[in-house]
Amino acid sequence: MTPDQRRGFVEFPADVADSYRRSGYWVDRPLGELLREGAARWPDRPALLTDTGPRTYTEMDVAADRMAYGFLELGIMPGDRVVMQLPNVPEFSTVLFGLLRAGAVPVLALPAHRRSEIEHLAAVSGATAYLAADTFGGFDYRELATAVQAAVPTVRHVAILGEAGAFTDLRTLATDGGALPDIDPTDIAVLLVSGGTTGLPKLIPRTHADYRYNATASAAVCGFGPEDVYLATLPAAHNFPLTCPGILGALATGGAVAFVTDPSPDSAFGAIERHRVTVTAVVPPLARLWCAAVEWEPHDLSSLRLLQVGGARLTEPDARAVAPALGVRLQQVFGMAEGLINYTRLDDPDDIVCTTQGRPLSPADEVRIVDNEGKDVAPGAEGELLTRGPYTIRGYYRAPQYNAHAFTADGFYRTGDIVRRLTSGHLMVSGRIKDVVNRGGENISCDELEEHLSSHPAIQHAAVIGIPDAGLGEKVCAVLVVSGSMPTLADIRTFLSDRGLATYKLPDLLRRAEALPVTAVGKIDKKTLRSLLQR
Repeated sequence: MTPDQRRGFVEFPADVADSYRRSGYWVDRPLGELLREGAARWPDRPALLTDTGPRTYTEMDVAADRMAYGFLELGIMPGDRVVMQLPNVPEFSTVLFGLLRAGAVPVLALPAHRRSEIEHLAAVSGATAYLAADTFGGFDYRELATAVQAAVPTVRHVAILGEAGAFTDLRTLATDGGALPDIDPTDIAVLLVSGGTTGLPKLIPRTHADYRYNATASAAVCGFGPEDVYLATLPAAHNFPLTCPGILGALATGGAVAFVTDPSPDSAFGAIERHRVTVTAVVPPLARLWCAAVEWEPHDLSSLRLLQVGGARLTEPDARAVAPALGVRLQQVFGMAEGLINYTRLDDPDDIVCTTQGRPLSPADEVRIVDNEGKDVAPGAEGELLTRGPYTIRGYYRAPQYNAHAFTADGFYRTGDIVRRLTSGHLMVSGRIKDVVNRGGENISCDELEEHLSSHPAIQHAAVIGIPDAGLGEKVCAVLVVSGSMPTLADIRTFLSDRGLATYKLPDLLRRAEALPVTAVGKIDKKTLRSLLQR
């Protein structure tokens, strides 16, 4: 990476980085070599399972190299940031490894992101390219590509998977070439996208060394091996299905990966049966749906040994329902793309698995639980979770003002999660202090949505809160003070969609208020607002 590309990258302190290397947490090998190492160890084992047949580690390794050469020939240079917005298709893994081997930095956007988020991510990262599918879920990403190029001058290249129209066809890029660039393992490997706890999403810089450790250590905790088949059920650009242990963890241990674009029981259960899937990850609403669906979906799920559930807290009754309904071991996973991942262990007692959200992955994970003044709480008491460790970032990319509040002076990340720690080290999550709605595992920034709503000509004031929901965990409720007649929910959703907001961020409910309650310092009193709405 050039000095300009490193601008805004908060690196681990040199002495801390050296200690992680000496302790064996970090190895100085690029992330893109995981697949090459797999090809050397298991050349003829299947690495990718598709509905048209398997692809071996050797075939995937060659395909990744050819894709890397194609990106370089297109004009994507080492260090360039590339917004990658692909659904859960087999090409996801080839494109990801191709970018890594070309020395480019994938900015892993979600299929649900729209113009507002993609333009922001491209602009902040200084992206030179945008990769997407032609259409997915009824949305045309070619139109989005046109808007992004018009709004972000650095985006010089667009490649589309499928019918490319005026753009480059991603399927035609793969080619042969000579030597690939050398990769510095201390550089950024990928830029993940935050859940957007405040305003637009932040970029999370994960280095080759720390992200490799994230994947391989997670694979060890979860007992991954060559006989495992991992199904990417959640969007693959999420940290959870990508490297907890996910796709990268499976490929690091000789397993195979399959993808499904639709997580509904009919689609996912069929994929589990066809590919003899052993492990997958879902969010709590999906876990509940899957447990109910075994009553009417006659698929064979006997290959499945482990169901990971994370993204939001799984209630104890729902946790206890998993094993009897699906015949699998439950693993609760609680973590964040910024770093710290907690897992219940495979040998934990059932009571621990069903009532806690796991304990930290690494012996080097440092955890503090603090009160409102930043002081450590008494053992077993609730407080905000702070953390640092060998795979937890020291700052968001190019966000110095936000970093000043999100990280302590000594490098602890303020997660915004309210937790309690048991004597065993397991954490029990009770809520959030940050102003977000967790809708089906997706964190929705109330600040961002309120800012968009305030642009509506009829809306004088807006407050966004989460309303408890049995299916999604929380629904998004917008409370509006308006002049004149109240807009309908359909009107508001159309208005926000036209502003380029992702579909999953749109309000589920609208409420009208004559005025919004405020605290003594003049801020909207959302605690009072929630209680008023729930009467």
